[in-house]
Parts: sequence; structure tokens; C-alpha cells
Amino acid sequence: MSGRLAGRVAIVTGGGSGIGRAIAMRLADDGAAVAIADLKGAGEAAAEIARSTDAKALALTVDVANETDVARMAADTARQLGRIDILVNNAAVFSSLDLRAFEKIEPAEWRKVMDVNTLGVFLCCRACVPHMRNAGGGRIINLASGAPLKGVPFFLHYIASKGAVIAMTRGLARELGGDRITVNALAPGFTVSENIARRPEHLQHGEASLNSRAIKREELPADIVGAASFLASDDAAFITGQTLVVDGGSMML
Repeated sequence: MSGRLAGRVAIVTGGGSGIGRAIAMRLADDGAAVAIADLKGAGEAAAEIARSTDAKALALTVDVANETDVARMAADTARQLGRIDILVNNAAVFSSLDLRAFEKIEPAEWRKVMDVNTLGVFLCCRACVPHMRNAGGGRIINLASGAPLKGVPFFLHYIASKGAVIAMTRGLARELGGDRITVNALAPGFTVSENIARRPEHLQHGEASLNSRAIKREELPADIVGAASFLASDDAAFITGQTLVVDGGSMML
């Protein structure tokens, strides 16, 4: 454990698996107490943190699109872990989506993606920011995507939602800078998490991303955690409103 986040408390939404679970483990390795908020897998992820690190871990069953769930998430974290310093908005609908042309996307599916991927970010920020203000500052890290920067087809609702996350990141950074709360986005490339690995059509679709990279290999959840650790730390105290692309050199801004 490096201790760069010792004494701090982080919430990672969607931390039960994939990128969220990897980020939660890294923040715990860095010394933070971590609340795992997810619809499933939170208990297993918290138990893994407890086994592998000295950090405290809290498992919470949360639907980030549900206002009551999110309010309880913030209250339970503050009560049981003492404060909230870091919020990682990672929960999103992606791996369960089928590839389809935009005109074949049903409005109900569009609304579900937007509810989780954008409304969820809003609700979690709204619930956690008062605790960060009380703590004298904080870090919000929103998981965006390289897809809206590149124009990837057949996921128009997902791309729209992640473009919105980038816009929200910039707006929130302006609103919260005076509170010493930084707000940044991470934009991974196509990442082979355990959920994606079970979807052959996603893997095939992602080959174009792999072929466009300067670093010619698959992106894994472990490739993203160093950037998350940096943005959560004091080293990033003067960085806000930014979108950090972590995709092996596919998109170069």
C-alpha cells in the first residue's frame, strides 16, 4: 500500500466488476477506504479488498438511477467510513447492449442508457458534493469513453451518454472549483473486461479500435487504474475539467 490516499474515503459506482472493481482495488492499495456501490458483485469486491489490502471496504447495493438509493449510498458511506473525499462515477450500461443501427434502438432502451449513464452521474454528484464541501475539498472522476471522440457506430445512445458525461465534467468543474473539488473524466478505449469478454460481437466490433492504437494490444481494466489513482491524488490538485484519454494511442488529442 503506497499510502498516497491514506485517510481518504472513496465511492466507486459499478465497482462490483470490470473497470470499477479494478479502480476500487487500486484506490484501496493507495490507502483509501472504499465503498463499492453496485447492483451486484459489491460484496465480493469488498471482500477481495479486505483480503488483499489493509483498507476498509463497504459493500452497498445501489441503482445509481434511483434517487433514494443514491442518497442512502452517500449517507451510509459517510456514517460508516466517516467522510467522502473521492467519487468515481463508473456505473454504466454498455456490455449488455446489442450492436444495432440507430433507427433500430427502442426509445425504452435509450432512456435506460441515459438514466444510468447520465442521470446516475448527476444524482451521485449531487449526493456526494455536500460531504466533500464539509471535508474541505474532493475529487470527482467520471468514466467517459473515447467513443464519442471518435464517432463509433451502432451505439448511438451509449455514445450520446458518454459525450454528455464529458460536458457534465466541464460544467461541474466550473461550479465546484471554488470548493476545492476537482472534476475530471477518464476516457478509456475499448476495454476487455470480464463482461465484454463474454460478448463475441463486442470483441469483433472492438477490433477496429485495437488496430488503430499505437500500442498494439488489448486494453484491460488494469490499464486504467493508474490514471484514476493520479486524478484522485494531491498530484492532480490543479487539474480540473479535463478528459484524459487512456486508450493506447488510438485517439491523440
